[in-house]
Amino acid sequence: MGHVKLHIPGPVEVSEKTFRAFRSPMIGHRGQGFKDLYAKIQPQLQALFYTKQLVFLSTSSAWGVMEGALRNLVSRRVLCCMCGAFSDKWLDVAQRCGKQSDALKVDWGSPIRPEQVEAKLATGQFDALTVIHNETSTGVMSPLAEIAALKRKYPEVMFIVDAVSSLTATKIEFDALGIDVLLAGTQKALAMPPGLTVFTCSPSALAKSATMKDRGYYFDFVEFQKNAEQNMTPSTPSIGHIYALASKLEDIFDEGLEARYRRHAQLAELTRQWAAGHGFTLFPEKGFESVTLTCVNNGARPGGRAVDVATLQKLVKDQGFLIDGGYGKIKGTTFRISNMGDETEATMKQLYSALDVAMKQL
Repeated sequence: MGHVKLHIPGPVEVSEKTFRAFRSPMIGHRGQGFKDLYAKIQPQLQALFYTKQLVFLSTSSAWGVMEGALRNLVSRRVLCCMCGAFSDKWLDVAQRCGKQSDALKVDWGSPIRPEQVEAKLATGQFDALTVIHNETSTGVMSPLAEIAALKRKYPEVMFIVDAVSSLTATKIEFDALGIDVLLAGTQKALAMPPGLTVFTCSPSALAKSATMKDRGYYFDFVEFQKNAEQNMTPSTPSIGHIYALASKLEDIFDEGLEARYRRHAQLAELTRQWAAGHGFTLFPEKGFESVTLTCVNNGARPGGRAVDVATLQKLVKDQGFLIDGGYGKIKGTTFRISNMGDETEATMKQLYSALDVAMKQL
């Protein structure tokens, strides 16, 4: 079998144009060529984040910057908002970093709600908060704007937001929201190879970071700011990724941000319609469904007959497409279908056709 097309929550498909850029001839990361490359994409990155702050490039998975945010910004206690496998992991990472931490835990399938956050912040115990905007394990998108509005009431609390699987798929206005750290990996809606994280920090976050004596070096936010002012990175970056990012930013702005957001919303709705057409329900609470992937319950069908998710995956894979069989404690009782990145109505309909064929064989 040739290449199996990815419709998992990440990594996702990467275009040939992006791969060509990724394979650009190597340059020195301290030379003028690299500085020019970073300087060229900085305004586009700022437009993508809706910020006047510098946007940083970290050669790491998003978890590197997520852990770095804890080391840079938590001096007293962090509140970890937990609504799925990846947001749950924040608490574990905070504890491994030796940070005092508490959980705001909701049932999988439910979003984080602002009133729940406020009840915790009102205790005055916390100087930082972690939120995953789009929880890929459950297909839930929490109401970020409403949560971020609490920052005005609790300005001393550092708001750290993971937009790993939502940045470029829906509007996230960093400056207007008033949050302190926003980060995203490249292997999700940005439709690039994994291995690079883009992120930005508020002036308050940078000031707080400067006071932290044990923030380390590789993910030191002060070092990122200092280097970005010179169009450089603190340590040797993956230059291929940055060429690929420059190419992808061309694509994004050629399409237009608003058009890109509409496309993701429309494709997510088409996937929900496919699921409903086969008698499935969705795992997320209604009104909080992700726009980048759909998490489908496999048992809520006429007569209560569940599908064998592993068999469904195999039947779809035999036709050249890979979907996900659920994650963590809902593996097998759900399956997930991604529409993020460069997917179009035409490419998604090819997947739906393959799923239709598979369903007839179950």
